Amino acid sequence: MTRTPVHDTPWDVSFLRPAALVTAGLAAAVAPVAGLLGGWPTAWGVLVGAVVVTTFFVVSGAVVAWAGRIGDTLTLPVALLVFGVKAMVLFAVLGALPEDGWLDRRALAWTVVAGALLWSAVQLRWVWTRQIYYVPPPEPRPTGRVSPGRADPGGAATGG
Repeated sequence: MTRTPVHDTPWDVSFLRPAALVTAGLAAAVAPVAGLLGGWPTAWGVLVGAVVVTTFFVVSGAVVAWAGRIGDTLTLPVALLVFGVKAMVLFAVLGALPEDGWLDRRALAWTVVAGALLWSAVQLRWVWTRQIYYVPPPEPRPTGRVSPGRADPGGAATGG
């Protein structure tokens, strides 16, 4: 059974691109510094953490936008479900990584925290700088001026 969308308004996920670009730029700048200070495992932890955060936010954005096209009331439950699944996947991956492996788990975890804050800041800025209507915008009000030669709202004709 296919549900028809409640509305045809597309969900705007254009914040994904700038946030991914900012994340990539910062990861490219921070990873070499982290590598110099903590070695290759730390640099890899930063890079993998940036990829994890970007992947998680892109998946969330796409899934919530999909749910929003079906119905607005579906977005919160879907967002919470996706968040829970992502948290369980992240905890499982962090727990499965060896403590002294090719990847610094602590660097990865802190990069995920910092990346989530960064993505949240980019998304907040994106929302604050957009004209987003949560209800249909009101129709423009008439100015009250009547053009010469046209009838005014009261029915009397005006002269020029």
